[in-house]
Amino acid sequence: MQAVIEGGCLCGTVRFSLNNEFAKFYLCHCSQCRKITGSSNAANLFTAPQNIEWLSGQASMKRFDYPGRGFTSVFCTECGSGLPYLSKSGKALIVPAGCLNDEPNIAPQANIFWLERAGWFESGVSAEHFDGFPT
Repeated sequence: MQAVIEGGCLCGTVRFSLNNEFAKFYLCHCSQCRKITGSSNAANLFTAPQNIEWLSGQASMKRFDYPGRGFTSVFCTECGSGLPYLSKSGKALIVPAGCLNDEPNIAPQANIFWLERAGWFESGVSAEHFDGFPT
């Protein structure tokens, strides 16, 4: 397992590194996380607030704070990829797992807001698997 891992956005504008020291890894199925990600769930890792070194592109990041449950989304203004952000309380750095270039030190620990999951989620998990596009 790597001690320091890197990540960034799809277009490469925003890049960062951090210590591979995550305390929590949740897959969130709430309706807000599904909207924020455009997918069945958000996959978020939690680490210490100071555990990040921005390598490039901070000026190309935008933060959106959603009212209610206190959701936040930070993304690249060029490609829209989700990026790490400081929680509103300032107590955690939340890192979308998909923006990492390397494997985190922990596997998902829980599916949260399970009752709000998309109706098609479980059939998608059990659907046929392909290594690339189906032929």
